Amino acid sequence: MYSMDMDNLYNQTYMKQACEQLQETIECDFVGLAFQESKGPNIGWKFASGNSNDKYERITLRYGKGIAGRVLSTGRPMEIKYFPQNILGKALEYPILLAEKLIYAYALPILINGIPKGVLLVGFRSETCISDDEKKLVEKAANDLIKFLTMEKL
Repeated sequence: MYSMDMDNLYNQTYMKQACEQLQETIECDFVGLAFQESKGPNIGWKFASGNSNDKYERITLRYGKGIAGRVLSTGRPMEIKYFPQNILGKALEYPILLAEKLIYAYALPILINGIPKGVLLVGFRSETCISDDEKKLVEKAANDLIKFLTMEKL
């Protein structure tokens, strides 16, 4: 079973820098990285860049709930425009969007051995959306994270 060593300073530094670099590249307001806990189905936001507060560190989601839970359960990207309009469920089920006051979010699964174990999210606090080219940059960042995590496991 995969489990990332969250206490490893090298891992923490790499993940934090990956979030910061993606935020700079996309010029978005927020980048977050969530992982499923090594024991149990819960999901937590572990790293962020552009965060307006530290609430993300205390958010724990259930598998299938919120943007991270839905991305993990489906294994597919998810895009939310004009939050909280046109969402599945209640706005309270999307605590990261509420905590960071995000109106737009695009989230991709981080697959380890083909199984979704994490979520990379970019967001804006305005009605700005990212282009298809920017989505490809987010996909590249997700792939880079997968390579790093896969190497870390060895």
